Amino acid sequence: MTDAAPQDIHIGFLIYPGVTALDALGPAQLLSLVPGAVMHYVWKDTAPVAADAGYTINPTDDFASCPQLDVICVPGGFGQVDLMTDDVVVEFVRKQGQGARYVTAVCTGSLLLGAAGLLDGYEASCHWAWHHQLELVGATPKKARVVRDRNRITGGGVTAGIDFGLTMVAELAGEEAAKLVQLSFEYDPQPPFDSGTPDKASAETLATSQAMVGPVVESMADAARAAQAKKDARHAAE
Repeated sequence: MTDAAPQDIHIGFLIYPGVTALDALGPAQLLSLVPGAVMHYVWKDTAPVAADAGYTINPTDDFASCPQLDVICVPGGFGQVDLMTDDVVVEFVRKQGQGARYVTAVCTGSLLLGAAGLLDGYEASCHWAWHHQLELVGATPKKARVVRDRNRITGGGVTAGIDFGLTMVAELAGEEAAKLVQLSFEYDPQPPFDSGTPDKASAETLATSQAMVGPVVESMADAARAAQAKKDARHAAE
């Protein structure tokens, strides 16, 4: 007797102009190895989407054709600012999140989950520079590479997406499967510099980083407040 084929697990990543590709493609590479995984890269249409690194990603599904996902993941990126108050995008994320087994994000993607009302009363993580903004969209900030609160699983900034991806592989296929994936990708980080968090970086490096992202941090805060106002208005009308 042969083992039954694994059931399909529909895993979807929101892809949008200005997305930080590693936020999406890092965990997607790992999750694609889950038995039964059916990967979806979703945007409003299926034309190539320009990521923030200058190359394009080809969506596999548009919003209309995307099936109900078992796992929805929202990656971060500077292009996310415009999405926070985009009714079409927010409604797609909200509806998918309501039906998904797991509602997830990497980096600033958590803020878009919040804009869709999917993190109200949930702990979540985010990139360190935007972490405090989680409160603006109803979430409870928690500093960790990966934060799980019931079926909400969120990762910190960019490279935390790999830790997030392994966490999700374990959720979907078991710890041993996740360990095998970790070994297969030789994930044993030993960075050449110990400067990966504000607590570890020098004062000069931190100040330079804050100056670089400062305008986008401010823009995202404005967008988060506007998104929350829309969310509050929607709740009042219900």
